[in-house]
Amino acid sequence: MRLLAKGAVALTAIAVLAGCSAGAGSDASGKTQLDWWVINPSSPSAAAAQEKIITDFQAANPDITIKKTNRAVDAHKDALRTSIGTAAAPDIYDFWAGPGLGGELVKNGASADLSAQYTEYKWPERFTEAALGPVTQYGGYHGVPWKLNGEAMYYNKALFEQAGIAEVPKTMDELNDAAAKLKDAGITPIEFGGTVNWHVMRLLDTFLEGYCGSDTFDKLVTKHANWGQEECVTESFTNLQKWSKDYFNSGFIGINNDEASSLFFNGKAAMALEGDWFNAQIKDKATKAEDYGVFPLPTGTGRMYGFEQAMYITKDSKHADAAAKFLDFMMSTPVQKETLGKFSTQSVNKEVKPTGTDELTKSWEGIFAAAKGLYMNNDQNLSQSQTTEYWRIQNLVATGGLDPAKAGAEFQKFLDSSK
Repeated sequence: MRLLAKGAVALTAIAVLAGCSAGAGSDASGKTQLDWWVINPSSPSAAAAQEKIITDFQAANPDITIKKTNRAVDAHKDALRTSIGTAAAPDIYDFWAGPGLGGELVKNGASADLSAQYTEYKWPERFTEAALGPVTQYGGYHGVPWKLNGEAMYYNKALFEQAGIAEVPKTMDELNDAAAKLKDAGITPIEFGGTVNWHVMRLLDTFLEGYCGSDTFDKLVTKHANWGQEECVTESFTNLQKWSKDYFNSGFIGINNDEASSLFFNGKAAMALEGDWFNAQIKDKATKAEDYGVFPLPTGTGRMYGFEQAMYITKDSKHADAAAKFLDFMMSTPVQKETLGKFSTQSVNKEVKPTGTDELTKSWEGIFAAAKGLYMNNDQNLSQSQTTEYWRIQNLVATGGLDPAKAGAEFQKFLDSSK
């Protein structure tokens, strides 16, 4: 699918999406207005942190106003892909930094190269090496690091104990055994929401990393290995079908991730495959945060599952200087210290270190410190069309509509036809 949408349908959508463009210049008071599009915050505390960033920035910069638009994940993707390159585009947009999402917009000319701003604000000195990697991978500087998230397995301690699981799984076999023990104890092993394809995808990605290993995983997602010829791909899809049939919450395919998460918070599912932002959700929504733990996904490769989100300035923004000023404020040491733990447990600012003493925060410190690299969610590794097909095959396998032994070849057929 082309990112720069054309035609009557796109024009109609654009009219609905925006009343005021990034280049509109000012609000009713004559101040410079920045349109900021950002994904819905994951918790009430994160939402409050977003609002405070705006309030504090505007107090320090009375000539600039921030008009924030929050959207759900998929609505955010659709809005950006429809509006980029038109008068409806925002000045700043929040997006994932992987080649299949942020990279797709970079390649289509949506993002401004911020090399001059990086020099002006000395950003290369501010951000961690890990955070800078994703924004420099296309040449120049595209996007400003916002948050680097890891993903792992959260679990309910009491339910693990009830099922006789004395230690958290450290291998794929132990993870499978834990799920079986939970089921035998009458406990739903894990929750997923199937209406958002990326939720179930996390488990399939994990199986691929675990059964194929890091080298083959990377070759698969870069089209240097054949999905239909790797036995580990069949093993991964086979295990996905086993889990979806025996270990997922009943009716998973008809609910979303938020609805599924409520099962975890209410003690009706023992595990949740989530990112470190889930710490804030547990504190906001669960009765006792100390009732929960988190462990790294036991793939055996040593790599952490995760991704980076960056704030991008659109190439056509007429307020690039004001936008850079806002992002400089947002990623500054004082603001990053104040918001640490609201969006992620680790800051992209090298001067900001975790200070939390609770078990979940300390666990994440260990997960990040022990990580021997990163493997990203496949909707970031793959193009939009490839991701859509990956999800279609994933869902067919998960719901029993496709033989797992045929899934890899089915996906490879699509990759070959879309070259």
